[in-house]
Amino acid sequence: MELYLGASGRSPRDLPWMYVKTAVILAWFAASYAWLVFGASGPWGALAGCLSLGLAIAGVGFSVQHDANHGSYSSRRGINEFLGGTLDAIGGSSYVWGWKHNIFHHSHTNVVGLDEDIDIQPFCRLAPGQKLRSGHRFQFAYIWLLYGLLTLKWHFVDDFKDLVRGSVGQQKMPRPNRRKLAGAVGGKLLFYGWALVLPWFFHPLWQVVLGHVLTSFVLGLTLATVFQMAHCVEEADFSVPPEGGTTFPRDWATHQVLSTVDFARGNPLVSWYLGGLNFQVEHHLFPRVCHLHYPALSRIVEETCREHGIRYRANESVGAALKSHVRWLKRMGQPAAIEGAV
Repeated sequence: MELYLGASGRSPRDLPWMYVKTAVILAWFAASYAWLVFGASGPWGALAGCLSLGLAIAGVGFSVQHDANHGSYSSRRGINEFLGGTLDAIGGSSYVWGWKHNIFHHSHTNVVGLDEDIDIQPFCRLAPGQKLRSGHRFQFAYIWLLYGLLTLKWHFVDDFKDLVRGSVGQQKMPRPNRRKLAGAVGGKLLFYGWALVLPWFFHPLWQVVLGHVLTSFVLGLTLATVFQMAHCVEEADFSVPPEGGTTFPRDWATHQVLSTVDFARGNPLVSWYLGGLNFQVEHHLFPRVCHLHYPALSRIVEETCREHGIRYRANESVGAALKSHVRWLKRMGQPAAIEGAV
């Protein structure tokens, strides 16, 4: 595989396709923003603009910043850093993301207390090792509202809190140097500028705020649902940290396969839009490989797992993955679900 992909996990012939894809997604973003701020007339036009802009921003997250911040977009570090900054431009912090996602989530996938991505306590229970509350029996119905509010909390609260505290949940994160802190603050100012300040020159404040909330809701719901269909489903394993500081019973690669589930692998449109994140097993095993390789890589990974007797799971479609997530939410909301984590 290294002979084919190169030591960095990227094939030179794929780079032009990444540039083309990035140009298409950024053009989608620019057109949606221009329509919403300068062209939309009436509530239905504005609603369509919010929907399109939210999905376009999610596309930037899935297919541009994600590869770039993993170092898998290009063999050139400068290009990865530049395009990784698109996360800052759309409201997140690439510095915090690097620790929260690349290190903490990828190192301890679905581990209660160490993977912040599965922690929505006290509002929801996503893993057997988390505390059950009486209201959780309805979480399968109300969790979608929380998903939609995810990015508002992320953009205005979480990044600042993590930077000030120097931690993500229970995991310690080194404080950024001056250059990285300036990048984080500058990115926030850029985001607030195009998302809130500029539209305010052309529309009443209440319309700007309402449009931003609707766009953020679409974005948060899309991002959260895609993540949950790969990790918080019936087919995925969950675990808790071993007692006494001992090592985990399974090796890292096996843990990644068992705690992660692919979906809709045969749907090229889904794969294109999600930046290959429906091939989540392959991404967790090879995070520095460009997502254009995931479909071919999945066949190799599945066969290798079969040879070594390791369970490899994939839901056939988005609908199947979504149903599995809902069933898992219902199970985790019931008293009978207070079993020990795997």
